[in-house]
Amino acid sequence: MYEGQYPHKRYNHTLDFLKTHISTESSILDLGVKNPFSEVMQSNGYNVENTGGEDLDIDSTAIENSKADVITAFEIFEHLLSPFTVLKSIKADKLVISVPLRLWFAPAYRSKTDMRDRHYHEFEDWQLDWLLEKTGWKIIDRKKWTNPTKKIGFRPLLRWFTPRYYIIYAERV
Repeated sequence: MYEGQYPHKRYNHTLDFLKTHISTESSILDLGVKNPFSEVMQSNGYNVENTGGEDLDIDSTAIENSKADVITAFEIFEHLLSPFTVLKSIKADKLVISVPLRLWFAPAYRSKTDMRDRHYHEFEDWQLDWLLEKTGWKIIDRKKWTNPTKKIGFRPLLRWFTPRYYIIYAERV
């Protein structure tokens, strides 16, 4: 485990899950601009290319033209208006997606300062599963984990017990 090595608990879980299913010999197209986790993947031997910041709801050219073996999308699909269209445009046969799960005790995330930083979807696990099934993917493995905070209160207490993140490895049917 990489306890304490990365700044976010989800980096450790995501990297462990990725290493379980994806070889470092595979080429990866990571949806979204280069970010700290793309750098974590690269530092762990993965060949990663990122999309260029284009609005994937409108322009999926980078996905359609990609020759990558694997598509990754870590905390991206909740920001898309039409994840169905994006999933249908993927040519690769392997997919690793993580999303924050909908929390019944908290509203959907919406930045007050950045109009692009909003969650249009906060999935329940069955919703993401169904979306993948409808777009031609078979889920091979999945995992959930919590995201506790060190704050005091009812909501912070629930975060110790309620899964916040959901990750899936799927293959094209």
